[in-house]
Amino acid sequence: REGILKTAKALVEDTKVLVQNATASQEKLAQAAQSSVSTITRLAEVVKLGAASLGSEDPETQVVLINAVKDVAKALGDLIGATKAAAGKAGDDPAVYQLKNSAKVMVTNVTSLLKTVKAVEDEATKGTRALEATIEHIRQELAVFSTPVPPAKVSTPEDFIRMTKGITMATAKAVAAGNSCRQEDVIATANLSRRAIADMLRSCKEAAYHPEVSGDVRQRALRFGKECADGYLELLEHVLVV
Repeated sequence: REGILKTAKALVEDTKVLVQNATASQEKLAQAAQSSVSTITRLAEVVKLGAASLGSEDPETQVVLINAVKDVAKALGDLIGATKAAAGKAGDDPAVYQLKNSAKVMVTNVTSLLKTVKAVEDEATKGTRALEATIEHIRQELAVFSTPVPPAKVSTPEDFIRMTKGITMATAKAVAAGNSCRQEDVIATANLSRRAIADMLRSCKEAAYHPEVSGDVRQRALRFGKECADGYLELLEHVLVV
């Protein structure tokens, strides 16, 4: 635990330097980026060791830990991209606004990782914590989904329909966890929900941008994809309250 906390703290310092160097020379920016990449690699290693130390009889909690560090790594990748885009831009440029936004997500995800690390050995709260982290992750996925940026690849509406089965399974699991209130059921729900919603949003956008899909149908599909994720978030928040 100490190793993870120490490395996460070093990553926060690297992040500050990275953002500060957005207006500095390319050389300083590259150094700051390299330093943060090497720290996130170290952080991933210590988190993996931490997950292994929990023992193989608790795989769902191991998944929660690994997911938490994956979120930090993704946020760092986005932040480095935003820093490069904002380099040399004026303070009111949209790229600078995006940089500030990326920095906020980075801080949120590091904080989430630290809370998760502190909760994994606490039988009374680890499920609740996993669910909070999943809710935050889905909100971030929704923010990306809602941008007008087209997906990297497209897929067919049939592929998307297949993906929605995961939502049905995750919903049943969430309802069961809300009824049982057992921490292990809540952790399993958190992990399944995270994957099901991320897959649904990704395939919804890929299908909506299929060349044979009209603009009107695309907008409706994106709207319903968002409404589905919003409704699911509400369900998870009810489970959290229960």
